[in-house]
Amino acid sequence: MVVKTEICSFSGFRIYPGHGAKFVRTDGKLYTFLNSKCEASFLMKRKAAKLDWTQLYRRLNKKGQQEELKSRRTRRTRTVVTKAVEGASLDVIKAKRAQKPEVRKAAREAALKEIKARNQKKKPAGRPGDAGKGAKAPPPKIR
Repeated sequence: MVVKTEICSFSGFRIYPGHGAKFVRTDGKLYTFLNSKCEASFLMKRKAAKLDWTQLYRRLNKKGQQEELKSRRTRRTRTVVTKAVEGASLDVIKAKRAQKPEVRKAAREAALKEIKARNQKKKPAGRPGDAGKGAKAPPPKIR
């Protein structure tokens, strides 16, 4: 069974059957109030938006809406933008990305071979004084 409730004209709370009071202004407008506190505040011309216990205040100041906000919040999709890096222009980066993995792997292996060959040339065959020496001898023990 559904209970018919009304809404308080001042506070915004539900008024259940058997509760509340009605007030008719001289121009014929009907107001319903939950209790005498709401009615007295209305007659004193208080602003419901300034009283922190009213629904209007809570709605204006976003109180008690955490549950709604969690479900309503949507995740923004990040747009990936490729930018030029120092030493490589955007065209070069796009061309490398478009290459097939096999081509990229072959180019990498060729570059590694070249670097190894360069390092072999740089390394001297051996110093003239190192011919008979192996590892460094341990220091003598002192008694």
